[in-house]
Amino acid sequence: MLKFFYILLLVNFGRCSDHQIFDAKNVAVGQNVTLNCSRDHRWLLTNLFWIRLVSQSFPEVLGSTISHNLNISPTIEKTHHITTKQEPGTFVLHINRAQLSDTAVYYCIKVRERKMTFLKGTFLRVKGPDPGITGVTQDFLSNPVHPGDPVTLQCSVLSNSENRTCTEDDRVYWYRAKPDESHPSLIYSQGHNSYDCEWSPEAPSQQKCVYSFSRNVSLSDTGTYYCAVATCGEILFGNGTKLDIKVPVVHHWDLQKTNTVVFLLCVALSINLIVIAFLIYTIKEKNKTSAAFSVQTNTETTREEQQIQQRHEDSLAYAAPTFTKRNTRKAERRNARATEKICIYSDVRASECGKSDA
Repeated sequence: MLKFFYILLLVNFGRCSDHQIFDAKNVAVGQNVTLNCSRDHRWLLTNLFWIRLVSQSFPEVLGSTISHNLNISPTIEKTHHITTKQEPGTFVLHINRAQLSDTAVYYCIKVRERKMTFLKGTFLRVKGPDPGITGVTQDFLSNPVHPGDPVTLQCSVLSNSENRTCTEDDRVYWYRAKPDESHPSLIYSQGHNSYDCEWSPEAPSQQKCVYSFSRNVSLSDTGTYYCAVATCGEILFGNGTKLDIKVPVVHHWDLQKTNTVVFLLCVALSINLIVIAFLIYTIKEKNKTSAAFSVQTNTETTREEQQIQQRHEDSLAYAAPTFTKRNTRKAERRNARATEKICIYSDVRASECGKSDA
């Protein structure tokens, strides 16, 4: 990666000089670093620059000066804990107490008449305490995995206590890389208390710590899982565990039986619906017939009552008392009583008429 950026800068900014120098330097965290770039006073109208190039970042200008000597005070520029200044015959870059983030490529560049030339390049690597980790391995899954199954992924971290100069606790992160994603995604992190460690009986200084990650998987969990161990300023990745989730295969015979059962259920449901509709229709018709019969019965009853009432009215007789007087002779009057005809109601439907002797 660093060589790629180096070649890229050469292509973009110009051709190297015959005296171009590129070297590498390893230092420990907290150590002071000094980088020198030759400065020729005969270079008129020439500027010198110190730049820093970090992977996936734009070049950063740390300081600049002129190449020839002038009777003025030297230019001193400071960026964070990095200082650049002009000294006799050289342009100096000084890093005070180097940090892990200072790991980068440092270039000294000469610019003259819009032409850029690389004079010196240094790959500076700042190393932290040795974590003593000798390997990170992951176990493969031997059994097939189906949706809903519980799955446990394991990550084993091997370390050597004799080489370990770092007291920082390890942290393990789990990443998942999907085929349709360009970058892995973080899905889980574990602290230093969630692991099981054991010492090797053959080598007492060898230690093996096992980190586990469990979950019930679904189809969306398909991918490759990586465990990353972060300790002492370094990140170590495992070899990855591929998780393929298989959908249970439905055989043709099972599918045919399923289709048959579904068909029979649909037929039974249709028959039930027809029977229910027929029963509803029958009940409605029966209710209509009962209602018509009840109406007819009520009508006939009303007619019969009216006829009976009419017959009763026709049989009623209305009469008044009638008195009949008969003129007789005096002689007969002495011998016989005059008779009177009297009608008396005996019933509201019939009447009797009788004779009464006057």
